[in-house]
Amino acid sequence: MPRHDVQAFEAHATDADLDELRARLAAARLPEAETVERAASGRRRWEQGVPLADLADVVRYWRTEYDWRSFEVSLDRIGQFRTTIDGLGIHFLHRRSARADATPLILTHGWPGSIAEFVDVVDELADPRHPDVPAFHVVVPSLPGFGYSDKPAVTGWGTEKIATAWVELMGRLGYDKFLAHGGDWGGNITTVLAGRFPAHVPGIHTTFAEAPPGLPTDGLTAAERRWTEETHDFWHHRAAYAKQQATRPQTIGYSLVDSPVGLLAWILDKFADWSDTEDSPFERISRDRVLDDVTLYWLTRTGASAARIYYESHNSLDPGLRVEVPAAITIYPRDIEKYPRPWAQERYRQIVRWSSPDAGGHFPSLEVPEYFVKDLQAGLAAVLSAQP
Repeated sequence: MPRHDVQAFEAHATDADLDELRARLAAARLPEAETVERAASGRRRWEQGVPLADLADVVRYWRTEYDWRSFEVSLDRIGQFRTTIDGLGIHFLHRRSARADATPLILTHGWPGSIAEFVDVVDELADPRHPDVPAFHVVVPSLPGFGYSDKPAVTGWGTEKIATAWVELMGRLGYDKFLAHGGDWGGNITTVLAGRFPAHVPGIHTTFAEAPPGLPTDGLTAAERRWTEETHDFWHHRAAYAKQQATRPQTIGYSLVDSPVGLLAWILDKFADWSDTEDSPFERISRDRVLDDVTLYWLTRTGASAARIYYESHNSLDPGLRVEVPAAITIYPRDIEKYPRPWAQERYRQIVRWSSPDAGGHFPSLEVPEYFVKDLQAGLAAVLSAQP
């Protein structure tokens, strides 16, 4: 498809939409407080979900102080575009580097994230302050059903099809070969890109390195066994949201599209549970960035359509898929799925850099942005150095 079919895009919510949001927040009906023992601080406060006091405070801020327009300005400054792939409109950010030696790079978000996860790191990736650090032409697409991308009207838009669409997207931008990064669903898609399209994707960085199923724990260190136990605990005790979205996304979708407070609680719960914090996600993550993410879901009415990625792709990563291209992998200590290196290398056959930092969780670009950028640059530098 010729490049002229890529169209510039600007984000602009109507004043009426923003007024309606504030009116709905003002009229919200909240439940009584949780019945867990309410200690002064700590994770126990969150045992039944988002505590009433925390939610009420964020709702107040969202209604009276939060500024959506500043986020729109940030998106427009980076550069926004849309193109149609296989009948579906795909929205993406695109920032070309000023460096002649820059390498194309696609960053893929997950759920309940969005392009908001990457707006603060694009500049340093595209035009790093130090000349010896690799530079990138950065592309940040919105997943199908997320943000300003179209909502699929039929089934089939799972991670395999999305990866295929990303190859087409990058090709339209003139990037026949490109590197890829992602976490959460973005990590899954990044793995598919590397495994299915090695001629186009000669290397990756991911914070999600899912091992093939059924591997033994024999030979693992105590720390590695603890990772497997924590991952098992997550899926058995903290993953009801995933079962709901994988089986009944339409049912939860009504609440997510109709109630901004319901949407906020559903998403804020994950920012709290999955981040490297003890009492509140705002210990590390900007309240404005969380609300940028939630407001993007609200204004685009994508609560249901985004949830459907679980219906399309839950537990769908091909057990036999292998990544032969160079891979850099970073496992943050408070992430929700952590696979030991001996397990990960059963799928990722050429790990050129393995990093296990001391801090950070599921949203590292928001929790520890400076470390995230340096680690991503170092990982991709190792990937580039390993190219034949």
